[in-house]
Amino acid sequence: QVQLVESGGGLVQPGGSLRLSCAASGSIFSIYSMGWYRQAPGKQRELVAAITSGGSTNYADSVKGRFTISRDAAKNTVYLQMNSLKFEDTAVYYCHAHMSAESDYDSSYDYWGQGTQVTVSS
Repeated sequence: QVQLVESGGGLVQPGGSLRLSCAASGSIFSIYSMGWYRQAPGKQRELVAAITSGGSTNYADSVKGRFTISRDAAKNTVYLQMNSLKFEDTAVYYCHAHMSAESDYDSSYDYWGQGTQVTVSS
């Protein structure tokens, strides 16, 4: 069984920083990409940032220059460093991974973490 476990959310003032972590565990065969999505109340889930196994990154326009995604391939972990946080960054942040499991290595699937709350408030 493969799962994603997130950590690092919390309450922060505008202009502050937080770092989210997400570790993939279980019988993983290969991880093709990992990333972060977020969902604010009343809004659709949106991509925040993603990184491929080759290291290519993709960011939402709203976070470019403020957020940085990185990964530790040896630990199957992805990080999201969030700086200069704004009120509008408040949301539940979900870790996402596209990967294959050892039990079914010919197929790849999307996996999601349980979500971690990020609240930007003064």
